Order: sequence, then C-alpha cells, then structure tokens
Amino acid sequence: MAVRRGPEPGSEPGPGLALPFLLLLLLAATAARAGDARQEEAVRALARRLLGPRAAAVSLSVDPALAAGGPDIYRLWSPPGAAVAVAVTGSSGVAAAAGLYRYLRDFCGCHLSWSGAQLRLPDPLPRLRAEIRAAAPGSAGQGAVMYRYYQNVCAQSYSFVWWDWARWEREIDWMALSGINLAPAFAGQEAVWQRVYRNLGLNQSEIDKYFTGPAFLAWNRMGNLRRWAGPLPPAWHLKQLYLQYRIVERMRSLGMTTVLPAFAGHVPQGILRVFPRVNATHLGHWSHFDCTYSCTYLLDPEDPMFQVIGTLFLKELIKEFGTDHVYSADTFNEMTPLSSDPAYLSRVSNAIFRSMTGADPKALWLMQGWLFQHQPDFWQPAQVRALLHGVPLGRMIVLDLFAESKPVYQWTESFYGQPFIWCMLHNFGGNHGLFGTVEAINHGPFTARRFPNSTMVGTGLVPEGIEQNDMVYELMNELGWRQEPLDLPSWVTRYAERRYGAPNAAAASAWRLLLRSVYNCTGVCVNHNRSPLVRRPSLHMDTELWYNASDVYEAWRLLLSAGTELGSSPTFLYDLVDVTRQAAQQLVGDYYLSIRQAFQSHALPELLTAGGVLVYDLLPELDSLLSSHSLFLLGRWLENARAMATSDQEAEQYELNARNQVTLWGPSGNILDYANKQLGGLVLDYYSVRWSLFISVLVESLNSGRPFHQDQFNQAVFQVERGFIYNKKRYPAVPAGDTMEISRKLFLKYYPSALQRSLAGPA
Repeated sequence: MAVRRGPEPGSEPGPGLALPFLLLLLLAATAARAGDARQEEAVRALARRLLGPRAAAVSLSVDPALAAGGPDIYRLWSPPGAAVAVAVTGSSGVAAAAGLYRYLRDFCGCHLSWSGAQLRLPDPLPRLRAEIRAAAPGSAGQGAVMYRYYQNVCAQSYSFVWWDWARWEREIDWMALSGINLAPAFAGQEAVWQRVYRNLGLNQSEIDKYFTGPAFLAWNRMGNLRRWAGPLPPAWHLKQLYLQYRIVERMRSLGMTTVLPAFAGHVPQGILRVFPRVNATHLGHWSHFDCTYSCTYLLDPEDPMFQVIGTLFLKELIKEFGTDHVYSADTFNEMTPLSSDPAYLSRVSNAIFRSMTGADPKALWLMQGWLFQHQPDFWQPAQVRALLHGVPLGRMIVLDLFAESKPVYQWTESFYGQPFIWCMLHNFGGNHGLFGTVEAINHGPFTARRFPNSTMVGTGLVPEGIEQNDMVYELMNELGWRQEPLDLPSWVTRYAERRYGAPNAAAASAWRLLLRSVYNCTGVCVNHNRSPLVRRPSLHMDTELWYNASDVYEAWRLLLSAGTELGSSPTFLYDLVDVTRQAAQQLVGDYYLSIRQAFQSHALPELLTAGGVLVYDLLPELDSLLSSHSLFLLGRWLENARAMATSDQEAEQYELNARNQVTLWGPSGNILDYANKQLGGLVLDYYSVRWSLFISVLVESLNSGRPFHQDQFNQAVFQVERGFIYNKKRYPAVPAGDTMEISRKLFLKYYPSALQRSLAGPA
C-alpha cells in the first residue's frame, strides 16, 4: 500500500483530515507479525492452560478475512451435530481469545482476574442458540476503534519489576482474554543500552552511575532519575533479556502488537567525556530529588549525536527482538522543557521521530500525553501543537492518559489531528483502596468518539500499579467491545455472580452499594490514597471521602452474611479482605479525628483512649487480616524481589529497592508514601510504629505544656521509617489465620459504633 506523507514539522493539518486514512496507515504500520496458523496454535495453547482437558470442547480458529482490513472481530456459534460445544473464530489470536472469554463469561458464568479465577464450568458446556458476532466499536461514523491498549510506563516498576516468566505468562493470557492487542514490551532494554554505551566509549563506572536500581527503572527510562538504588548487576541484564525474548514471542504469537522503547534524548554524563563537543543540557530536578539523583542530560535535537545514538539503539534493539514498528519515547515526563519556543519543541519531537525512522522507516511513535495535563501552564495550545506537529500526522499515537478525569483531547481539538487512545489511568502508585469513576469510564470513550473530527483510535488501561480493584478493569475491558454504555447496576449484579460462581442476594447488594459509592467518584478524581492510615501523621491530615462511609460498612455486613455460602470462593475471600480493609481504613480516619480533637482540647484521657485503640487494637487486627491472604503480604513482595537475585548481595539490594519503593521512595522520603500499600507486616511494622510515635509525642506535649512541632516530629519519625527499610526482618510469604474469622471479629468489635458515626455525619 502506498503511504502518503504527512505534513512537514510545524505545518497545520488540512481541514477534515480523514480518520479512515489514519486508520489505514496505522493498520499497515502495526500489522500482526504472526501467521494465522501460529496465532491459532497460540490461542489453543492458552485455552489448554486455562481449561485443561475441557478445552477440547471448544474449537478455536483465526481468520483475518473476518475483519476485512478493519478492527478485530470474533464470531461464536455452536456447529450442529459437532462434538464441540462452541466454535470461536477471531480475526486475530487476540480476537479469538476475547471471544473465548465472552463465551466463558456470559454463557458459563466464569470470571478471570488478577485476584483469582472462577472457572466452574457447566457439564456439559452450553450450546449457543444463535450465532454471536462482536466487533470493536465505530469511531464517529468514520472508521473504527482498532486498539485496546494496556500498561503504564510506571507499572513496569510498581508491579512488574520482580516478575518471572510464570507470572508474565499469566498476565499475557489475561491480556489476550481481555482483548488487549497493543502493549509495551520494555524488559531487557538496559542490556541493549549498556551495549550501545560501551560501543560509544563509555566505561562501566559511567554506566553504573546512570542506571537506577530495578524498582526505579521506569523513571530512569523517562529521564527523571539516575543512579538511585543502583547499579544494575550483570545478572539482572541477562535475566531481563531472557524474559523479553519470551514476552515478545508470546505477545506476537497471539497477534498483539508490541511497543518497543526508543531514544527520548536523555544521556549519561559519560557521553560528555567521550564527545566533549556534544551539545547537551542539564534538565532541572525532578519531584523532590536534587541533582544527586536527578537533573539528567538532554541532547540538543540538532546535535548530530542525537541521531547517531537514537538510531544506533533502535537498530540494536530491532536486531535483538524484531519489531512491530511501534515505539515509545517520553522526553518531558513531569520535566519542564528547556524552552517554550514552539520551534524548539517541534525540533525535539522531529528529532526523536527521525531517530526512529533512521532505524525503521515504518516507525510509529506512541507517546504518553501525561505531560499536557500535568503541566498545563507550560503546555499551552501553541506548545502542544508544536510538539505534536513535529511528527507527520498519523505517525504518532498519543495516549490520553487520564481521560476519565482530565481528558486532553477536548481542549486540543483531538490532539490537533494526531490519533489518540482514550485511556483510564485509575490507580496511582499501585495503592490499595476501593476506587473508581464508573460513570466516567462508562460514557467517556463513547463521548470521545463523537467529538468533532475525532481522531480516537482505541481505548486503554494505564494504571500505574495493578492487582487492585478488579471490577474496574473488567468493566473497562468489556467496554472496549461495546457499541454503547452499559446498565451498570445490572452489570455489577452479574459480575458478582460470575466472580463468586453462584448467585447470592447479599453479595449482589453489597456490590451495588460499592458501585454507587466508592466506585462512583465524580468530577476530578485522583486515586492517590490519602487516608491517614498510609500517610505520615500530622495535625493537618485529609479525611474527606467522596462517598458515604456507611455504604462500605453496609457492604461489609452483607459480604460477611454471604460467607456461609461463598466462603470457599478465593475471589470472595479476596474481596472480603479488601472491603474489610477499606472499612478499617475509614475507622483509622475516625480515630485520627478523635485523637486530633482530644489533643486540641487538651483532653489527655480521650487522647490516650483513642490512640490506644488505634495502635494496640485496630492496626494489629488489620495487619492480622491482611496477613491471612497471600495477595496482601509484604513478605510476598519482598521474597519476589529476592528471588530475582543470583547472590546474597543482589538479594539485599533488591529487597532494599522493594522496601524503599513502598515507603520513603528515595533516600530521604523524596516521594514519601506515594506507592503506599496495605500489606500484612507493613501495617504493623511501619504504619503502626509511626502512629505510636505520633501519639507518644502528642501525649508528651500535653504533659509538658510544650507545643507540638511537626518539623521535629518529621525528623524523629524519619528514623523510624528508615529503620524499617534496613531492619532485615524476614516476613512470611505464606498467609496465616482465618480470613472470615478475623473479619467477623473486627466487624463485631467496630461495626456498631462505626455505622452510628457515619450516619451521624461530621461533628
């Protein structure tokens, strides 16, 4: 197919740029590499992993002609007189897998999520009365939404960092069954970068001073951080290369398009020694890091070394892993560019794109749009337009990363003609906490497709951390194949039945309560968990909720009442822990308010009572609850980190990385508690110890008559926080205790007064 050139950098898009043309261009650039037979075998192997011998009752095939050059389609039917119960044909392996999950979900009552699988198949498998066909939805009557994207750059560190192949295999299976057809494959890139830097003349010491430790590589890749928690051991590179080979092979075999990393312009300081005349400038510091670990160098876009390094890296990467022609690069992630001059910004994006096409003439740039909403004062329309138009129209896809809360397409005239993917960010830092914006995600993608001259080409899931709030992701994945919004109360009722494998009125009622409360945040909703439970204590903490606390308490009661019937379901037990945890989090907020009020009123007995209950009962009980479930264990996170090591020294380094990320996030609490988690072991030995110190300092202040000084407390509590990172305590990676019993004990102890307080409202 002849490919028409887009406009030159900085030029304006012509009126009414045809979206079908963009779609044809994108389709040509990202055609699946695997042949039909290979995709068929891959999806059949997935079915065998998922269903075991029962997979023989399902026929799976791949026929690209179904899509007729357009977006994915799947077809389900029951062949008359055949031995198989259902036949599934997809236009790709991913489409066939999505069709398989549609059958399992809607006709067999099954469910698959991060927290567990519910696969109680009927015997025999049900036959379909009529054929079902499903296609990706249309886009403003002009074309179709071809991509269902998954992964946030940050999730590589917050969630994937310690994964082995077995865990990656489960994730890729989940991706295929969810219909995901576009995803990054970023593992192993540091090994290739090291090879490139060594070939350019850098020594190992200079490279070691650039790469961060494993738990912080996402921000090294985006130019935010260098060196912190590093260096990377040689064995790390070898293991990540091994993983990357398997990841890209499996993704491609299923018909997914893999996104590879590209050069964004950031370089190690050693480049300046080897090439003294190179034009490189220090970027400013990032977040609360000073230049010890931040302030990376950015090459000038017109410096000849920009093209040399960028093309050299991509050629080396393609030689190693092949390519699907889609590449990711983020130059200004949470970093202010050196100039706001539109001409400069256009030169930067054009230089990045040319470094891609220098290695791959078919290159398509996938860029996160986070920068535009994160720094709106800088990224005015002229600056956004300049950066986007440094690349020919149709050769860049922008991820509208936070579209469920702060869509950028609306104020950029659909990214000034560049294609974009409507994304749900949802989660920051991998925090635990029940949260969702279900109304926004139920309607947002459809509104975006109807936007005037919409260039929307897909939907995406881009959480910073996964393995939380399964319902939100199941909903978003289903919407990727829908032509219109869902009836949410009906949908969530069916969701509860599928998730637990049996209908239960109490459980369904609990989910409808959660749907209308914690999962229905409206307006601008940012899911950073700011509960006092997971924040460094102070007298000025935020306890505001966007929902009625009583709805969570009532959902807790209903779930407990369903335990007799559903208690053998792993997904039910997970949800019971999660809802109990949310109720306990609310209780911590209540006790904090009592502690603060008692201190401000100089009521020492009340302060001792509220503080004593919090530190000596509620937090230890919450820790016991979390410790009763394998997916809420600190020890699991730490042991996974240690398992990546090939020596004791590596194991110690990786564990320190893992501990620091979920607590101080930097050497001195630079991004303190950003990646907070509620895990068994962490609640007792980190959060509870901080609260104990806080209450002791408040009591001492009342007893002595001296005022409380937050700065002095911060200095003291920092030693507690840092002590946790280095305490060398080994935490269990196997759960202990009876989840139902612990939850019931907490309920009987706290529910009556909690419900009364929540119904009474603020004092």
